[in-house]
Amino acid sequence: MQTPAKPATVQVPAHLYKDRYWRGTLHLFTKHSLLHRYFTSKYFDLEEGTIESAALKRLSRPWSQSEKFMLNLALHLFNENLAKVNLSDMDHLNGFNKQLVMEALRLRFG
Repeated sequence: MQTPAKPATVQVPAHLYKDRYWRGTLHLFTKHSLLHRYFTSKYFDLEEGTIESAALKRLSRPWSQSEKFMLNLALHLFNENLAKVNLSDMDHLNGFNKQLVMEALRLRFG
């Protein structure tokens, strides 16, 4: 029995790190350990500039509230129509994740 091939990790073009819509999202997906697992070509097409947000939301159903917040924020920073975010949910984050959020917000809006 063959094991299915794991989707390739995403190679980020340098110009996307300068794009205000991508910067915060890329930061969260590269620095957050759970999100990083799904930063693959299965969910991201950086050439087309798309994220498979519906698929990511489906797989996040069993995640904790704080993990879902991180995903939803990452999607929202890219495109506000992909996910709604309640900033009060940051109360559930530990210090490390709060720091990631603040950095991502600065990258997007700062």
